[in-house]
Amino acid sequence: MKKIRLALIVVFAAITMSSFNAPAYKIARLKYSGGGDWYGDRTALPNLIKFCNENLKTNFDDDDEVVEAGSASLFNYPFTFMTGHGNVIFSDQEARNLRKYLTGGGFLHIDDNYGLDQYIRPQMKKVFPELDFVELPVNHPIYHQKYDFPNGLPKIHEHDGKRAQGFGLIYKGRLVCFYTYECDLGNGWEDYGTYAGDTQEARQKALKMGANLIQYIFTQ
Repeated sequence: MKKIRLALIVVFAAITMSSFNAPAYKIARLKYSGGGDWYGDRTALPNLIKFCNENLKTNFDDDDEVVEAGSASLFNYPFTFMTGHGNVIFSDQEARNLRKYLTGGGFLHIDDNYGLDQYIRPQMKKVFPELDFVELPVNHPIYHQKYDFPNGLPKIHEHDGKRAQGFGLIYKGRLVCFYTYECDLGNGWEDYGTYAGDTQEARQKALKMGANLIQYIFTQ
């Protein structure tokens, strides 16, 4: 476990070393079973990567990668993004692999694209039976990195009209998973005009919150 943690620390450091000309590492999208659309928000990660490289001076590859929950390749990516509308199923092996990844230094951002909540909560219980999602308070550092969000997670798409909430799984004092609910950050990262009613203001809020997330997980 210590070796995994050390390897990921080295990865995190390399990402922000501006002296590197070639891209340091990639961000990954999590592919899962169950029939849910894990492939949603197709332009989201490339746009977030571009925004972070320009504004945080990170050195990510321009393109995201797809990684399966049970794959050993998961450990190549310090940040993994998961989204969708429908069913999610983690096998026992996938749950063990995700746990090993997250407790070893990896990070998972789950973004509810509307309808994911009832499926993802029991599946993450398979990964961390001893943990519950807790809502992060508005003074949590994740909302106060390069960009300040004094009211917490911004509301990007209306969905059911509920307030946006950011939940976390905290393992031994470390935030290992951030779950954005009733917010839809990923939709906000997509190409402008992808959805009816898109505004540049909401898109900038989404990208800035995404940048805060990236900055936070590489420095916590």
